[in-house]
Amino acid sequence: MGIAGVLDSGQKRLQELGYKQELQRDLSVISNFAFSFAIISILTGVTTLFNTGLTYGGTISMVYGWLITGFFTMFVGLSMAEICSAFPTSGGLYFWSSQLSGPKWGPFASWITGWYWAVTCSVDYSLAQLIQVIILLSTSGKTSLNKYEVIGIHGGILFLHALINSLQIHWLSYLGTLGAAWNIIGVFVLIILIPAVAIERQSASFVFTSFDTSNVVGIDSKPYIFLLGLLMSQYTITGYDASAHMSEETKSSDTNGAYGILSAIGISILVGWGYILGLTFVVIDLTHLLDPTNESGGYAIAQVFYEVFNGRYGTGTGGIVCLGIPAFAVFFCGMSSVTSNSRMVYAFSRDGAVPLSRFWHKVNGQEVPLNAVWLSALVAFIFALPSLGSLVAFQAMVSIATIGLYISYALPIFFRITIARKTFVPGPFNLGRYSLFIGWVAVAWVVVITVLFCLPVAYPVNKSSLNYTPVAVGGVFVLVLLYWALSARRWFKGPLVNLDESARDQKLAQL
Repeated sequence: MGIAGVLDSGQKRLQELGYKQELQRDLSVISNFAFSFAIISILTGVTTLFNTGLTYGGTISMVYGWLITGFFTMFVGLSMAEICSAFPTSGGLYFWSSQLSGPKWGPFASWITGWYWAVTCSVDYSLAQLIQVIILLSTSGKTSLNKYEVIGIHGGILFLHALINSLQIHWLSYLGTLGAAWNIIGVFVLIILIPAVAIERQSASFVFTSFDTSNVVGIDSKPYIFLLGLLMSQYTITGYDASAHMSEETKSSDTNGAYGILSAIGISILVGWGYILGLTFVVIDLTHLLDPTNESGGYAIAQVFYEVFNGRYGTGTGGIVCLGIPAFAVFFCGMSSVTSNSRMVYAFSRDGAVPLSRFWHKVNGQEVPLNAVWLSALVAFIFALPSLGSLVAFQAMVSIATIGLYISYALPIFFRITIARKTFVPGPFNLGRYSLFIGWVAVAWVVVITVLFCLPVAYPVNKSSLNYTPVAVGGVFVLVLLYWALSARRWFKGPLVNLDESARDQKLAQL
């Protein structure tokens, strides 16, 4: 609430959309940016998928792939920012789809968008894996965690994140800003420290012109290999929809939400490229870094840190300490992911799209959607359980999360440039006459990366090398469609306004 009860522009727009203020509106544009930036988390994405970049093309795929991916991702971000400015609600993507696809298709469009967004995986499992590598290096290979211990650590981290997200929003604002600062400062520390400590460095010619295919199995096409190498960059630059989901807790969200999205993408592109350059100049032997029998068990970036310090000082302890920088970045990323996910669960439940919606939608006395927070953490833990049976299955879940998220980005943009092409009323931030062009480029890019995530990554294709992602994504689509056809189409009518609380509760009671 503004000064002396005066509504700011974001609150006025929320009221115009039919919603009353239930969450505490205390975030500035910097805090809003911080949530998205912490989820993008350059240190998280590059660290956990450095192996992918090295395998598929080496330094060229990372150095140029990052810029290509960043360029087209900005088109997606611009289109999302324009829509966010018009509809600044916690529902974000699925609410946008409902509004942009018209009364006839609105319920179905919001249903598909919401459930594709819901297929997300927590990054906390990546932190558990990184802790496993740190323990392996710290004990010189004498202690190696088994899969049950890793999943236990994952559960403990999620429990801690749920506790943190049970705090009032102003505490999360401080922690989110700290996470963003940690990512920026941490990247610059590593950019300076790692190359400075390294005794041996690569030439600029190697970094910018050397294309490595020695670690790819059964694929000879260099363009194909390069395209697969884009996955590291695209997986990293994602999650910026958090700025939209935090809209109802952001001051003047009809402008600040859009700025949060764009600043998170732009700064991530610049800082991330610097981080990649700093690392690629100390990549000496790609095959050795990826070797599962090395000191880090084949965790390439950990091996780089370890060897850089071991080469100069005769011990890799400094490198192990440096791994703490990305480890804390992953922690902040996971924390902000639970925050963003819980706000989507809150909004989706507010509109009756989730079983037991009235329970998950509840807000406690501190204006925190507490039940939605703990549900988000529980679902993230459940999504990691396939790792106990097969890491291939878990990797498929991760790919589903990435593809599902980008499909949910593209759907409202597609509706904006087609069905709502002439009826869309922009907010304070708008793209003017370039809106349709930018929107079409954004949708085309999502189509491209969706195909990329589904391509085989090794040949010949067999049970162990099959990319299960298209099967899993298609399976989710079929299940969501069946749920709609058999049940949801009869009772899900899209977002339900809550200004008339009694009428809304009556609708929810009928679900």
